[in-house]
Amino acid sequence: MAARAYWKGHIRLALVSITVEIYSATKSGASVSFRQIHEPSGKPVKYEKVVPGIGAIDHDDIVKGFELSKGNYVLLDDEEIEAVKLESKRTLELVQFVDIDSIDLLYYTKPYYVAPADELAEEAYIVLREALKRTKKVGLGQLSLRGQEQLVALRPCGRGLILEVLRYADEVNKAADYFREVGDDKPDADLLDLAETLIEKKSGKFDAADYENHYVDALKRVIAKKAKAKGARVLEDVEEPADTGASGSNVIDLMAALKASVDGKKPAQAKKPAAAKAKSSAKAAPKKAAPRKRA
Repeated sequence: MAARAYWKGHIRLALVSITVEIYSATKSGASVSFRQIHEPSGKPVKYEKVVPGIGAIDHDDIVKGFELSKGNYVLLDDEEIEAVKLESKRTLELVQFVDIDSIDLLYYTKPYYVAPADELAEEAYIVLREALKRTKKVGLGQLSLRGQEQLVALRPCGRGLILEVLRYADEVNKAADYFREVGDDKPDADLLDLAETLIEKKSGKFDAADYENHYVDALKRVIAKKAKAKGARVLEDVEEPADTGASGSNVIDLMAALKASVDGKKPAQAKKPAAAKAKSSAKAAPKKAAPRKRA
């Protein structure tokens, strides 16, 4: 079955209009969803709309409200909200172009594949794709869809184009609020060299297929076992995380840890100070009895 287009319309660049179709580039597949079940009866739990002090209410009596202050709401009905919604447009106009690496990853939310709608649109589509590649730019615009306006970026991807939905500025927290306490001292040159060596050693091409969601896989095994066991309790053995030795008194020197990582060896634990060791030995040693005086 052919994929269903999320949006059909035109990408416009000045006087050039390209007929395109947009498809979702991602899908949900890894997660496992559950329903809440009333155990004695085995039936699913349903929820009722209730008001404190009143109880269950009719759905027709519910309106949307915006809280101005605690307990103080501005009420809006569906017609008032619908009147604000923007008309869905069939044209995405590219109004600005920016460097491909100038948009922080925090702004990206969801990707879509953009394909030419027909053979007539393919030539202009390819020209736009190649122009974006050669200039290393992404095109920006706003797409009105389902009553709302989304900020989007168009960028090349292999033989095609990808449309990325972006967050608006007020949807992203400022990094400075979280990093202002982090020092800006220059790191030790030897430590930095070792860290770079370790990064180079572990560098490679990204392939999402190399990674598995072990939690979901284990959860699916538990579900399959329980279905086969007809309700009997089953438990999945989960490997404990390896002891890194970084907790308690097992202190690992950063330089030694980096060197061991580069060499592929297990880092040695830091030795206790000699003074502390001597002090500990002195405490452990029994006291000698004082010699008796002769009469």
